[in-house]
Amino acid sequence: MKYLISGGGTGGHIFPAISIANALKEQDPDAEILFVGALSRMEMERVPEAGYQIVGLPVRGFNRSQPWKNISVLFDLFRSLRQAKQIVRQFKPDVAIGVGGYASGAAMKAAAWEHIPVLLQEQNGFAGVTNKLLKNDAAKICVAYEGMERFFPKEKIILTGNPVRQNLTQGSPVAACEFFNNQFGVHFVPDRPTLLIIGGSLGARTINLSIEQGLDQFLAEGIQVIWQTGKNYFNQIQPREGVVITPFLNNMPDAYALADIVISRAGASSISELCLLGKAAILVPSPNVAEDHQTHNAMALVNRGAACIVKDKDAQSQLVSVALQLFQDNEQQQSLRKQIALLAQPDSAARIAREAQKLIKHLAE
Repeated sequence: MKYLISGGGTGGHIFPAISIANALKEQDPDAEILFVGALSRMEMERVPEAGYQIVGLPVRGFNRSQPWKNISVLFDLFRSLRQAKQIVRQFKPDVAIGVGGYASGAAMKAAAWEHIPVLLQEQNGFAGVTNKLLKNDAAKICVAYEGMERFFPKEKIILTGNPVRQNLTQGSPVAACEFFNNQFGVHFVPDRPTLLIIGGSLGARTINLSIEQGLDQFLAEGIQVIWQTGKNYFNQIQPREGVVITPFLNNMPDAYALADIVISRAGASSISELCLLGKAAILVPSPNVAEDHQTHNAMALVNRGAACIVKDKDAQSQLVSVALQLFQDNEQQQSLRKQIALLAQPDSAARIAREAQKLIKHLAE
């Protein structure tokens, strides 16, 4: 069987897409999988690193602040639709899977025009623009949150949760200390309290500024710090002895295993990983996303006592103190871990893969 998978722009789209591809390969080792991404976006690197072929489209997002620049964006959109149609005709997929992002819109639209069954995967509690535009073309829509009938036809919705990287549960605190000590020259030990900061693949300015201002307070309390700055901010931060500071964490399983508390944006993939691993988390939703969907994601956990939240505008004044208070309150840490673990959906990628295969079987009947 042939599967066309499209989406990207951020790790929040790319990692679920790769997880779905891996699940398809596990269930059908002979499957042929082709990714469609947006040229110059991070999927063009991450997907080949995962062992899959990808083709890029010139599609770009609309410029909301300078609308007059959108003439060229529209031109690239039409080029992308034409190229996507050619890709679909040449590859002849049995099913097309869209996970959101600019490229996904063009690829899924082209698949629908060629009468290829389309399955969408929506990661957020507030549906993205691309998936909302594609809802009539989709045969099935896999979602991570309840109540998505606000955005999609109820009969198409399947609650599957979000796929996460399959190796995340394989880390260990001992292996983590060995890895970070060797790679970064620190002296971490497994039984010392540890803070993990992850602001996304590009970075989170407010989180980074807050941590930079409060780093000495964490070190004074004997807290080990693993700080993923994102590639946009790494060069702006001074190296500190005894602290892991890196633009991108390639060893997330061990980083998570060692962490007692995680400070994170509230992207759908990050939240799904925190749920799967049962981590005490402080979420700082990004204000720079469509429809403020990260706040919706975060509040779905906060309302169940499964996470703490600090608003982006309050982060520089509150984030460090909230984190230090949580380190001192073991009872609250345990409660957060228990509640967030109840929200985990451990087999999401496999379930989505099975739904894609059902569409093929249904078409063949």
